Order: sequence, then structure tokens, then C-alpha cells
Amino acid sequence: MRTGYSQLPLHHGRAPRWLFQRMTRLAKEIICHLVAEYGAEGALKRLADPFWFQAFGCVLGFDWHSSGITTTTCGAVKEGIKELSHELGFYAAGGKGAVARKTPEEITQTCEQTGYDAALLVKASRLSAKVDSSAIQDGYQIYHHAFFFTQSGRWCVVQQGMNDSSGMARRYHWLGNEHTDFVNEPHTAICCDHRGKALNFVAKESKISRSRVTQLAAQPDKEVENILLRRPELVMPRRHWVRSEDINPKYLHKILLKTYEEAPADFEKLLEIRGVGPKTLRALALTAELIYGTKTSVRDPARFSFAHGGKDGTPFPVDRETYENTINVLHNALDRAKIDLSDRRDALNRLSKFADKKS
Repeated sequence: MRTGYSQLPLHHGRAPRWLFQRMTRLAKEIICHLVAEYGAEGALKRLADPFWFQAFGCVLGFDWHSSGITTTTCGAVKEGIKELSHELGFYAAGGKGAVARKTPEEITQTCEQTGYDAALLVKASRLSAKVDSSAIQDGYQIYHHAFFFTQSGRWCVVQQGMNDSSGMARRYHWLGNEHTDFVNEPHTAICCDHRGKALNFVAKESKISRSRVTQLAAQPDKEVENILLRRPELVMPRRHWVRSEDINPKYLHKILLKTYEEAPADFEKLLEIRGVGPKTLRALALTAELIYGTKTSVRDPARFSFAHGGKDGTPFPVDRETYENTINVLHNALDRAKIDLSDRRDALNRLSKFADKKS
């Protein structure tokens, strides 16, 4: 289910070292409190909520509304908990750019220590990335993929794409387990700036299209090429995102031969085939529409920034003294083992009510 949209302008740059060091320490304390209060799965659930995640990034003191809040917040969590992961039963992998491509390797290394089947988690990581980069074609190129998971095999993905032409970013949230359906309305939410048209293979109304595309991919490559050759001057009104090279039979020959040989049983298996990307799916969708007449769907918390301020001075420069006090209060609250959990909860609730009155 989509739970909402938010503005994410694409901003370049990075957090200054002094701030990121504090973000890492505060992120660690907050995750520790979440796990103590709600369990590791409760922490996952909150990271999968786009609005909670935005508030989390604001509390950490990053720019309250820009694309960088995603990469920096995930990086701070990963760095903050790396020495405590086994104690918490809560793990982080992936990141931005080249680090994202190492996600399967990081998952596998962790699972070798925990004893959980890495294959299921690696599949979740790869398929969630494939869905948002290929099965949903909305003009955003994925460049950040963070994967959080627990000892029980539950997981959460926070990934982000950019659109240089619009200067905007789109963040995708996932929450799942070993039974997650990746190809039928899989998203917890999509936070974005722009409600344009998108080619959406995982929308519920695309069910027939998924089936037809999978059938088509299992056909001999020459048959599909011949169909495409019979429509060399195809023009789809109001679909400027379809270009001639996208449906060029010569380009498709190699991958169609591969899909025919592997004969995917369903759309999920088709997505798992290496080389099946946006162009292949667009071409198959158009061809399926020609043959079968089936169309693919085209639908497509700033107050927390007042906790410590923001790196760009909005709503005010980061208050380092208050930031340090927050870290120390959270750290000491967990360290004081003599205090009953319910007493700690009551103390934090009172602190929260006091903050509300002050604001």
C-alpha cells in the first residue's frame, strides 16, 4: 500500500564529518531504544514508513527535505549499529552507488554467522531493486539501495532513484518476509515529488499484462522479432517515453533468446533473469498489447527538524550542545539496567509530552 507522497528535491553534497559522526551515534541510540521497546521487527516497520523515516532524518539533523536525507540516514544507521548488530538481532547492508552492488555479499557474510538462509534475503534485495528500476518505469534511476533485516528473516528496503532532468528524487520503501509477493502491489509506500505517468508492471490492474509478457518472453526469439518488424513505424500517442531504440528487434535478439531458453514460469522469474531490464520489459509490454490487447498500468515531517536543527541552517544551525545531550540521555537510559523497562518508557513519554508543550 502506498501511504503518501513527500517532496524530495535532488541536492548534491554530503554531511560534514563533525555532523555525520554525531548522526551515527544518535542513530545507534535511537535504534537501540526501538529494539528494546518494540523488538527488531518494530524497528524495521518504522524504517519502512516514509513519514517516520523522514522525521528520523530530521531528528538526526540533516537537511529536512532533500534527497540526501535518505542516503545519510541509512549510512548513519549502518555505521552506528555495526558493532551491535548481533546483540540487537538487527542488521544493515548496502548503501549508495558501488556500495549498493555489494549488498548480496554483505547479506551472505552476515548470514554465515547467524545461520539464516542468505538466498532468501539476497533474492529479496535483488528483486526489490529490479522492481523499482525495471518493473516500475517512472523516470527515476536507482542509485541507493539499503537493506535492513533481522535474525528471523524479516527485512526492509529503503532505496532511492534520481531524475536529473527534473532535479527531483523518489524514495521507495519495502517491508517484507519470505512470503512477500514482489509483483502484485508490493510497496509499503512510495514517497515522491511528482505524480507523472509511470509504466507499472506491479500494479494490480497489470496482472494480465504480467502474464502475457511472461508468455511472450518464453516464445522463440524469431517470433517476437517478426512481430516487432511488422510494426516498424509504431507511434504511441502521448507516450513520448517510448523511443524507437527501445523496441529495436536487433537489440532484443540476445535477451529474447535467453528468456526463451530459460522459459520463466511467472513474472517474478522473468525479473530474476539477468539482462531483463526496462527496455526489454517495455518492448514486451508493447508487443503484448499488440497481440492480446492488454495494457499495463500507468498510475503512478518537517517539525522534527526543530529537534537539533539542520546542516544547512534550516530551521536553524545544528545545536551541538543539545545534540550531545540527546545522545547522552538516550545512552544512559539504556545503560541503567536497574531501572525497569516500564519506568524508562514512562520517563521517555514524559519527555515527549514536555517537548510538545514547549513547541
